[in-house]
Amino acid sequence: MTDFNKWMIDPDDAVLLLIDHQSGLFQLVRDMEYTTLRNNVTTLAKVAHLFNIPTVTTASVPDGPNGPIIPEIHQSNPDAVHVPRSGPINAWDHRPFVEAIENTKRKTLLIAGTLTSICMAFPALRALAEGYKVFCIVDASGNHSQMATDLTIARVTQAGAMPIDTFAVMSELMNTWNRPEAMDFAKVMIDHVVPAYGALMESHAKAQEVTKAGG
Repeated sequence: MTDFNKWMIDPDDAVLLLIDHQSGLFQLVRDMEYTTLRNNVTTLAKVAHLFNIPTVTTASVPDGPNGPIIPEIHQSNPDAVHVPRSGPINAWDHRPFVEAIENTKRKTLLIAGTLTSICMAFPALRALAEGYKVFCIVDASGNHSQMATDLTIARVTQAGAMPIDTFAVMSELMNTWNRPEAMDFAKVMIDHVVPAYGALMESHAKAQEVTKAGG
């Protein structure tokens, strides 16, 4: 019998890796809107903080043209560990970055990076080779072309990674509305992912109000 859980994210075993989400690199993104990418990355940082999921960030030569990491990440997740690096293109080649992951004692990696075909894909492939379970968050990983993104998804999937989107990560981690932080998740959802959900909640609240008043 197939173990369904092997395809799912275990919040107690997960680590979020946000790789090279830098202002300069964002200017190279052509496969999605800049604001969408930025919103999705911020969403992941906030959700990881709500769930107490260890988060590791890194930036490649932030003093150069790649630019600094976008500030929303650490503003939204002040517990995130930042590992600066200079030189290695593949973050997995930077030993302090890998050590930060190993220190969590967790084996499920949620990886997003800009650019998708490099910053996300290279560490994902190395992590898979070292026995990690890897989810590649595609819509929080902007790329220089849609073709490059399509090729990268095919590449990492063939290697064993599971491509996923930000909303799916959030929903899978949340699992149920029957939790005390449900409205905190709803706020993140409305602020960054599905603004229309706010209108749905407002209409539902109004309907409940009218029903109670009529009763």
